Amino acid sequence: MELVGGFMTQSLPGQRPAHDEQLTGHAGLPVVVIGAGPYGLSVAAHLRGAGVPVRIFGEVMGSWRHAMATGMFLKSTPAATDLSAPRPGGRLADFRRVHGEEELTELTPIPCDVFVRYGMWFQERYVGEVDPAGVVAVDRAPRPNPGFRVRLDDGQELPAAAVVVATGLNGLASIPEELRRVAHDRPGVDALVSHTSHHTDLSPYSGRSVAVVGGGQSALESAALLYEAGAEVRVLVREPRVLWGMKPEPARPWTQRVAKPASPLGTGWMLAAVCRAPEGVRHLPAAARMLLFRRALGPSGGWWLRDRVEGVVAVRTSSRVTHAEASGSRVRLDIDGPGGSDTLTVDHVLAATGYRLDLDALPFLSPALRGAMVRVPGSRAPRLSPSFESSVPGLYFTGSLAAPMFGPMMRFVAGTEFAAKRIARHGAQASAIR
Repeated sequence: MELVGGFMTQSLPGQRPAHDEQLTGHAGLPVVVIGAGPYGLSVAAHLRGAGVPVRIFGEVMGSWRHAMATGMFLKSTPAATDLSAPRPGGRLADFRRVHGEEELTELTPIPCDVFVRYGMWFQERYVGEVDPAGVVAVDRAPRPNPGFRVRLDDGQELPAAAVVVATGLNGLASIPEELRRVAHDRPGVDALVSHTSHHTDLSPYSGRSVAVVGGGQSALESAALLYEAGAEVRVLVREPRVLWGMKPEPARPWTQRVAKPASPLGTGWMLAAVCRAPEGVRHLPAAARMLLFRRALGPSGGWWLRDRVEGVVAVRTSSRVTHAEASGSRVRLDIDGPGGSDTLTVDHVLAATGYRLDLDALPFLSPALRGAMVRVPGSRAPRLSPSFESSVPGLYFTGSLAAPMFGPMMRFVAGTEFAAKRIARHGAQASAIR
């Protein structure tokens, strides 16, 4: 075993363990956290609370500010949107109370801009300085030095005892193959195809025809915003029907609470189990974990969104895009549907088609690091220890990239407490042993 910057790690085969004197010489190395969204902020807060030196890089709540269209709301309820702090007082309700704002209830959809303000307040209160520099390269430190070398976008390099990747879904947007070629042919502001994460403002599509591909929250809410901005919208959904979340019932009868216990992700025994015991999910066979990952929470819309879509926006179910090509300044789509095949020509295609959890989509990780990491069978996500450590000692992953190991709660803010405490505890316990 090797102790690096307060984290207990194991040397890779062929890697020479650092001697005690070298470790002493590197005792002040920080843990580098990459990403300043809910997971990055929560991990940094707990590390600092445990006395572990830490540096965090990224724009505070950057994805929530730049990868979601103005006017969007969180799908989660207030009870499932608390960041994790090392001491009391950091909940969303605390933020609202400090600012003299009314507490949100289960029946109050949370505007994204409120959540962004909450994240920035949390950062000031529990995290401190966040460096906005971008991390462009991470690799092992040259031997015999322990830890990692981290290079920033301004050319600066710094040593790190350990690295926590908390970049969320940045760079992981997935556009289906049948749409990807058109997206590549016409990139930039004149793109004929884009992903929902590429937009902060959908009003420029006013007066234009847009096909939204997808049947989840992102697709349905984007469609509502496009329609309300004056666009002509058609939603293409593969499934035979659109699913909607159930309106919360704060005072459910005990029989319903027993039959379908509540959880941060919804009601039902399966969701309650994976939320209460993410570590138990990790012990399932890989095939079972991947099945749970793919099916536990299928595409659906928030209950509060239904009236803005159903009977308002044109939705075609059981419809699959089989081919797309540019037709002048428009896009022609070939669609298979229940009545056979037909075509649809629109000004723009908005892909609300999710994200791919792929380590190879993280360009800042060196090829050597990516090549050394064991992946989850049936996935391109990293296999992780109970403390979220990958097979590369000292390299941790949290948030969505941890979902194939710890279950669907890692895809939501509700998972920050479990992840941040595990990572920080690992460092603090190692420091105590030392």
